Amino acid sequence: MKVALDAQLSVGTATGIGEYVTGLASALRRQHVDLVELREPRLNPWRFDRRVLWDQAILPLRARASGAALLHCASGTMPLLAGMPIVVTVHDVAWLHVQAHARPYARYYFGRFALEQYRRANGIVVDSAFSRDALLEVLAGVDGAAVRVAYPGVAPEFCDIARSGGDGRTILAVGTVERRKNLELLIALLPKLNGARIVCVGPQTPYARECVELAARLGVAERLELRGYVSREELLELYREAAVVAVPSRYEGFGYAAAQALCAGVPCVVSDRTSLPEIVGKDAGIASLDDTGAWTSMLEAALRGDCEQRASRARASAIARFSWDASAGEIKRLYDSIAGTA
Repeated sequence: MKVALDAQLSVGTATGIGEYVTGLASALRRQHVDLVELREPRLNPWRFDRRVLWDQAILPLRARASGAALLHCASGTMPLLAGMPIVVTVHDVAWLHVQAHARPYARYYFGRFALEQYRRANGIVVDSAFSRDALLEVLAGVDGAAVRVAYPGVAPEFCDIARSGGDGRTILAVGTVERRKNLELLIALLPKLNGARIVCVGPQTPYARECVELAARLGVAERLELRGYVSREELLELYREAAVVAVPSRYEGFGYAAAQALCAGVPCVVSDRTSLPEIVGKDAGIASLDDTGAWTSMLEAALRGDCEQRASRARASAIARFSWDASAGEIKRLYDSIAGTA
């Protein structure tokens, strides 16, 4: 069976979904899936009108022209009319809960409109048990057994990082700089963390300006670096040298930064919200968003180097949990089950 994979979000400044699509494509080929990746480099996937044009017009046309028997919509949206069976990966339902700052048409398209399309999918994949439960809560009538959890994989280059104990000062935050990522929590702690700096990498939204202004008011502007989108080499170097990866998010369907930190052997502190406790288990610090004292003490311990051994011990099991081959194997079984009923 030939499968068409929506790879449009791997175009340009790919974020977590771009990482997902790229890793999944390689792993599916290792599982001997006859795969064609569909993308259009001339369309900016981060412009709303271009995204809708791709999802609803170009993608289904390209999928049918490819000769595929199945379309995997791996970016959380799917066409209204496709003309073939569809598997959709639902990374989260954040647009229904924590994106109130976004424009109404975007909230509708990525929220309620997308949700209604999921009912027509032949198979649904989610990134975590949390995301499965959150989806079923808002998608009444869908059988929970039909929603499969397949943790995204972490790329091998993160698993191969050679750690040297961390630099004792860098708090690394990875991901789009948007309100749900809650970067202001880390900035507010900087005055208490002598010598520490925050390095934040990822595309920026208007929220980034608020973070810069907060750092200026607290007198720590020179200790906040918003580097934007960085090269793969720079990102790997940051994971190699950082003292700790911090994920103070209010909402995560999976939490790539935390999974990458675990696989790289980097100490990690995450919030107690949504999927993050599930992803890190007992292998990282978990702090309530309301407990600044806990955040301060956990970050201080990591900056001192006290958490290196714990991170090193957890590494092998994390690499096994977040294996792309395991993820692709689960998804291939879903493809095969759909082919068997076609």
